[in-house]
Amino acid sequence: AAGSCRRRRLAPLNEDNGRFLLLAALIAAYLSAGATVFSALESPSEAAAQLRWNRTLHNFSRIFNISLPELRAFLRSYEAAMAAGIRVDALRPRWDFPGAFYFVGTVVSTIGFGMTTPATVAGKVFLIIYGLFGCAGTILFFNLFLERIISLLAFIMKACHERQLRRSGLLPPNFRRGPAMSGVGSLVGWKPSVYHVMLILGIFAITLSCCASAMYTAVEGWNYIDSLYYCFVTFSTIGFGDLVSSQNAVYQNQGLYRFGNFIFILMGVCCIYSLFNVISIVIKQVLNWVLKKFECRCCPKCHKSSARLGRRNAITPGARLRRRNISMDADGQYDSDTEGRRLSGEMISMRELTASNKVSLAILQKQLSETANGYPRNVCINTRQNGFSAGVGALAIMNNRLAETSDSR
Repeated sequence: AAGSCRRRRLAPLNEDNGRFLLLAALIAAYLSAGATVFSALESPSEAAAQLRWNRTLHNFSRIFNISLPELRAFLRSYEAAMAAGIRVDALRPRWDFPGAFYFVGTVVSTIGFGMTTPATVAGKVFLIIYGLFGCAGTILFFNLFLERIISLLAFIMKACHERQLRRSGLLPPNFRRGPAMSGVGSLVGWKPSVYHVMLILGIFAITLSCCASAMYTAVEGWNYIDSLYYCFVTFSTIGFGDLVSSQNAVYQNQGLYRFGNFIFILMGVCCIYSLFNVISIVIKQVLNWVLKKFECRCCPKCHKSSARLGRRNAITPGARLRRRNISMDADGQYDSDTEGRRLSGEMISMRELTASNKVSLAILQKQLSETANGYPRNVCINTRQNGFSAGVGALAIMNNRLAETSDSR
């Protein structure tokens, strides 16, 4: 047993690699399950549609005395016209300035509906260069938006928490934020729960989608379910292109509708991106909990070593009992990237995950709760010297990786 423990400790599969492989396996299983469900749901409809189309094609060929090869050649020409943006019904011009602006918006946001595509060689080459910098800049914008929206949520949640403490008599009525906060036991170490942030973002995303769907149903003539479907496909930047807004040549109150469409898409993409990042933190906690189950428990010595050296962002059922008496101020001693090597800086405490327990959670909450409390954000010395600042979500992964690379040189 001791030899087995030693081999496991020396194995190159550390926790980070284990989390990566576990997530890859779960995604593969998730994709397989999704493919099975969609195949079962959509395959019969596809077969029926193909049968109807073949019947219609043969009837048309027989009635109008047109050979099938000639008819198929005509249909190929029509498909080429559709790819160029030409439709039977009158649609808006594709490459006037408003149409081109709509197109570049779908490019840099990575939505990519596919309704409009460049047909010239020069246009395709320019798209490669333009999309390279445009997509990178937009992703940066989404990350900065994420920092600010969660900063705002942390500030609001902090204010609500203080009001609740005042009503319960735990805070004096004339309490103000500042140095005196450190003397108030009810506010020491308080940080907003990532689950509360996820709930608020989810409610806002649902509300935004419902309002946008009402607009699309009234203006585009879609049914409400199709409008909700379009909102999710667009806001999540999936962008199938089967439904695309603002494509008709003329609308009633056209200027107002196109402006509203732009605002809804912009806010929806930013909100869903923020929600995805917060959900990814929760998924990572679940992965940590699963990995904890696979820890080596064959001998007490190995178990104690793994418990002492384990990463602090793992949420396990026993964490509440082990960490109940741990001070939340202990987070400061792990702020350096060399202590525990945080991938996305996700470790901070959260309050009342389960009945009044306090465990480690994302740096996302830690940084933004400090903003809400009025405290300066602490940046580790090595990170400052290297010129990399901490970030949130996907941006923090790159920052921490660059800082670690610079430290190792």
